[in-house]
Amino acid sequence: MGKYSSSNEAITLVLVGRTGNGKSATGNSILGRKAFVSKTRSSGVTSVCELQRTNMKDGPIVNVIDTPGLFAGTDSAGKEIVKCIDMAKDGIHAIILVYSVRTRFSEEEQATFLTLQALFGHKIVDYMIVIFTGGDELEYNEETLDDYLGRECPQPLKDILILCGNRKVLFDNRTQDKTKKLGQVQQLLNLVSMVISDNSGRPFTNELFIELKDKATMRDNQQKVIESLKGYSKEEISEIKRQMQQKYDEELNRITNMVHVIFYIF
Repeated sequence: MGKYSSSNEAITLVLVGRTGNGKSATGNSILGRKAFVSKTRSSGVTSVCELQRTNMKDGPIVNVIDTPGLFAGTDSAGKEIVKCIDMAKDGIHAIILVYSVRTRFSEEEQATFLTLQALFGHKIVDYMIVIFTGGDELEYNEETLDDYLGRECPQPLKDILILCGNRKVLFDNRTQDKTKKLGQVQQLLNLVSMVISDNSGRPFTNELFIELKDKATMRDNQQKVIESLKGYSKEEISEIKRQMQQKYDEELNRITNMVHVIFYIF
């Protein structure tokens, strides 16, 4: 998959996209197993962020975070964004924008991209890779991805691809061909390796990541100190922990509300 300081070094990928584009199925293809629930439903199956991991053969551990349709106007969008960041405290090695060749590129998908930039800054595009699902449909029509983009690519999507360095790959999440399955995943991992190399091996982080990581570390350290205290009953220690967790949750809510405000802009 490329060069890493250690084959055991974990990398984190986050799947983002509109409900119904096949994020969960794509996550399963990357993991090589059915870890995420994936069904054909108009409302989507994934309702909260979820992390699954796999250990690639002769490669690193890969953490895959599946997200719901974060930009469909739901009240929980801000909460799920913060939850996603909390899951990836050490940073994100690549954000995978999942689009589908079965549907037209929408205003919601453009808003997704713009909101990610608003939340994380322009630097985030250096970590983005685009996956187009529905490869079986293009194969049936005897088309390549470039053929499809040549006739069906609106200007906002062209702009996104340019900003992402034209890092794109076609996925067929329905195929039973093992060679094809491995090939498309390897294509993606090659792009991930390129992103990591281009960013000098540093995963993406910003102030939100740092703040959440610092608060979680502080909470964990305080809990360890409390557990080592002498002269307190189990009930007293449990109450102190509860109060600490409540304070941590209040901080998460503050950050969540701050993130949620950005969604109203779009």
